[in-house]
Amino acid sequence: MDKQKKVSSKFIFFFGSFGGILFGYDIGVMTGALPFLKTDWGLTNATLVGWVTSAVMFGAIFGAAIAGQLADRLGRRRMILMSSLIFAIGSILCGFSPNNGTYYLIGMRIFLGLAVGAASALVPAYMSEMAPARLRGSLSGINQTMIVSGMLISYIVDYVLKDLPEYLSWRLMLGLAAVPAIILFLGVVKLPESPRFLIKADRLDEARQVLSFVRKPDEVDAEVKAIQATAQTEASNLEKTSWSTLFNGKYRYLVIAGVGVAAFQQFQGANAIFYYIPLIVEKATGSAASSALMWPIVQGVLLVLGSLLYIWIAEKFNRRTLLMLGGSVMALSFLLPAVINSLVPNASPMMIVVFLSIYVAFYSFTWAPLTWVLVGEVFPLAVRGRASGLASSFNWIGSWAVGLLFPIMTASMSQEAVFAVFGVICVLGVLFVRFCVPETRGHSLEEIEAAGTNHHKQAPVQQTSH
Repeated sequence: MDKQKKVSSKFIFFFGSFGGILFGYDIGVMTGALPFLKTDWGLTNATLVGWVTSAVMFGAIFGAAIAGQLADRLGRRRMILMSSLIFAIGSILCGFSPNNGTYYLIGMRIFLGLAVGAASALVPAYMSEMAPARLRGSLSGINQTMIVSGMLISYIVDYVLKDLPEYLSWRLMLGLAAVPAIILFLGVVKLPESPRFLIKADRLDEARQVLSFVRKPDEVDAEVKAIQATAQTEASNLEKTSWSTLFNGKYRYLVIAGVGVAAFQQFQGANAIFYYIPLIVEKATGSAASSALMWPIVQGVLLVLGSLLYIWIAEKFNRRTLLMLGGSVMALSFLLPAVINSLVPNASPMMIVVFLSIYVAFYSFTWAPLTWVLVGEVFPLAVRGRASGLASSFNWIGSWAVGLLFPIMTASMSQEAVFAVFGVICVLGVLFVRFCVPETRGHSLEEIEAAGTNHHKQAPVQQTSH
């Protein structure tokens, strides 16, 4: 093979996680585009509004599932390149939607969702395979920061474009997602392939060379041996395991814990805020949603600050403690507006927006990043590939369902009542963590697996004393 040009580890980790920016931009951009699109096309059908918003998430359910399989065959790098091209093409096609082409736009956003789902599966996998063990926790925090930064960028773009004519503003908002997609493509062209993929493909010299970019010279050989041993274990596990293995007695507890946390993260309703905050403010205050585009920026800033706070506190507190604290405050933020409204019928309509901001602040440093840290730690090696895929699919199903159902629910119930429903789900999430999720901080993967196997007649793994 040609000797690969040395690539700095900072460049690798920056562009390795840059897919998070795209992922975040596409989650966030519809927040600002939707009010203009609704007015431009006279879109009043709540189900169609839900589909236009959630179509990306629907595509992502399949994109995440397919990407994992293809990445093992074609390589992580090549799949990220393909995803960035689909991102760029899909974004431009959304921008050129024919007038009143609601079904065309839904179809294009499902196509775009394939790339969003693929990026959500590929970026963390590539990062964890490139990163040394000591950096894995903080690098997963960087991925989260990239996602919420992408959301914040989309909110700022929406705000900047809001004074253009309606038919043009929402098209530009959606089409400009092509810009970070092209930047990602150009960056990833220079990235090396994951050493883990290279070793599985028997390209040992290339793997050693890539590891020399991101490891100290005396660590390379030991890591090659470790990856080879893990790859052999995984190969034999794949032969011995099937989907039904996930739910046999030995693994059931840990698989339910990881998949349950991934599902609760979305069913607790965070994306209802991220997709619909201008419409929520419009319904609360009566002022036009297109004039409420400052609120998404407030939410975006809270998310970015929360993700940075998480990087700082990640290893200082137990995972379960943070999840239960976050979930409890999130539940109260959703339930209190309904309680206050029933006691004080003429309370300020902006009260609900203040409570939603408290929700976002706590979500941003607990459930948002910790879900993926926990999913990375809790699944036993024998079923990790399948279980991670299942967790990701449930997460996207939750995201899609919330995006689709929120406008339908608010068309038939008050906003306070809808958020109270999500508040009850938050309470169930806290109870789920309390009784069904083991503590993983400070435990080796083997200890977590042993505790899971012995769980049937005992409490979750004892909390660590640090």
